[in-house]
Formats: sequence, structure tokens, C-alpha cells
Amino acid sequence: MQQIDRPASARPNARRTLHATGPSLALVVALLAATTSTALAAGKPGYPDKVTWSGATWAIKTSRSAVGPGPNLFDRTNVSVDPVDRLHLKITRNTSGQWTCAEIIGPTSYGYGTYRFTLASPVDVLDPNVVLGLFTWSDRAPYAHREIDIEFARWGDAADTTNAQYVVQPWDGANHLRRFRQPAAATSTHWFTWSPGRVTWESRDASGTLIDGYTYSGSDVPKPGDERVRLNLWLFNGAAPLDGNPVEVMVSSFVFTPPPAP
Repeated sequence: MQQIDRPASARPNARRTLHATGPSLALVVALLAATTSTALAAGKPGYPDKVTWSGATWAIKTSRSAVGPGPNLFDRTNVSVDPVDRLHLKITRNTSGQWTCAEIIGPTSYGYGTYRFTLASPVDVLDPNVVLGLFTWSDRAPYAHREIDIEFARWGDAADTTNAQYVVQPWDGANHLRRFRQPAAATSTHWFTWSPGRVTWESRDASGTLIDGYTYSGSDVPKPGDERVRLNLWLFNGAAPLDGNPVEVMVSSFVFTPPPAP
């Protein structure tokens, strides 16, 4: 479940009016608008920090104030790659004592195909306030931000016997969400295949045993556009981990497989 990358406070309603004469300012404004549009279409650029992992260069999300999802602070120091190319995502306290989270953003829009994530650490006992997201997301609003999710979370409910879900947003649409139980597993692989009018999810442990799977079909399945694949580790409602401890998740790989040629 992702939220728009913006400060937690509402955007101001007032608009600033430009006063000038001649075509030059109009041209500048048009160019700025085009640049902004292109930037948004590129999947929220502007994060200067990068990390190379799983054969691609990813942007690392950072923020100086609380932004979605959560809202939370996001810090580049919570993202790293070890010598065997495992991605490490962390939730830690910064030097000011504030909790900070992690997110990386893929380099391009892949569109229809299979998105496969292999986890290298258990995620069945994450703190109730912690969310691990493996998903697609567009900063543009159409098709509910083109968000398709695999999430490991109990959404603040320590008593919830399920701890994971497959979602095509909006989550509250009929049959858009399936909750399931992720077992204790040192490694596991989770994927979804996105095709016209259909999304199929599947999760398996290291032995290949099926953990869960689901298929949603409908006219509201998003169409590809400017979405990016993302991975994040964050705090639900920005609330601190109930146990007060930092969190770390390792991911071995991400692989995208395009659909077969027609």
C-alpha cells in the first residue's frame, strides 16, 4: 500500500500568479511544465542516490520530512547491497532519534510480464507495525497509480493470524485483496504476472512448495504506463516498531520476465 510522495501536511490551495509581458516567459513556463511532466512520467526522479542491484540501477528514496507511505522519513543509509548482491532494507533511528525507512525505485517501466522477488530472510515475524512492499507504482493517479502489490504486514494488529497479502489497487474493490499466511522460511520467492485484464500471484518456499496463490481478473486491472517496480520497508501510520527494535530484510534478487511474443 503506497501513498503519494509528498509531505504529510496538505498541499496549499493558493496558486501563485505570474505577471510578465512578452512570449519569453510563456515559453519558459511551457518548458518547465513539459520538464515537470516528463519527470513525473519517468517515475518520480530527483532522488540523486543510486544503488546497483540485481543487474539494474535503482533510485534510493530520501526525504527530509515525513512522506508516504506511512507517512515516514526515508533515509539512503537504510539501503545497501552486500558482496553477494543481496539487497538490505532497514528501518533504523537516525541521529535525532527519529525512525527512518527504506525504499528503492526501478529504472524503467516494464509493463506486462512477470515480476519475481526472492527474499533472503524470514518475513513471517515482522513487527506488527512494519510493512514490506514489493510492488508497482506510478506517481500519476489513473488506474489507482497502477499499483499491484505483494505485501507482508499485519497493519498494526498483533493478533492477526495472517501476515501477507496480494492486492490490485484499490484494495477495497471486490476481490482485489487476498490475505494469506507466510510461514517461517529463511528464503522464499514471490511473483505476480501482469497481463491484460488479469493478475496472477504465487509464493513458494525454497523447496518449491506452494505457500499461496491467487488470480484476479477484471476490466479494472491497470494498463501499463509510467509505473516503476519498487521495494520498500516502512512503518504503518509512521508508528514505531512495537518492540522498539530496528528491522532488516534481505532480498536476493528481482527478475522481470516479459510475456511471450505473440
